[in-house]
Amino acid sequence: MSVNGRFGGHIVTGHVDGIGTFVKKIPQGLSEFYYFSTTEQISNYIVYKGSICINGISLTVANIDKNEFGIAVIPHTQEETTLQRLKIGEKVNLETDILAKYIEKFLHKNNKLSANPVNLSNNITEEYLKKYGF
Repeated sequence: MSVNGRFGGHIVTGHVDGIGTFVKKIPQGLSEFYYFSTTEQISNYIVYKGSICINGISLTVANIDKNEFGIAVIPHTQEETTLQRLKIGEKVNLETDILAKYIEKFLHKNNKLSANPVNLSNNITEEYLKKYGF
């Protein structure tokens, strides 16, 4: 993908960060909302309107509440992906936004690469932000 033009997608690497569980599907006009639960460790990297890969399908997060998030699936995506075959309770592979991982790494320069990411909510305080010019 060329970086000197319009960016028309999500940045994904194809690496699985964790597992989620398909919990429900709710019709919403022409679309359907799919809801998934996951661990707190994975949820730390999921943001509203950010990207998430579910079984390798790059999607946009439509809502998030603690360790559950939802995606809106339009008819075209429904037809062109395997999402329509998911069954309630089925496990899915999740890849979170790579940019969040780089930001975490930048904020924690002493943090070695690890399978157990640091929980940012325990580290960023108002004092920390002021110290670094925010």
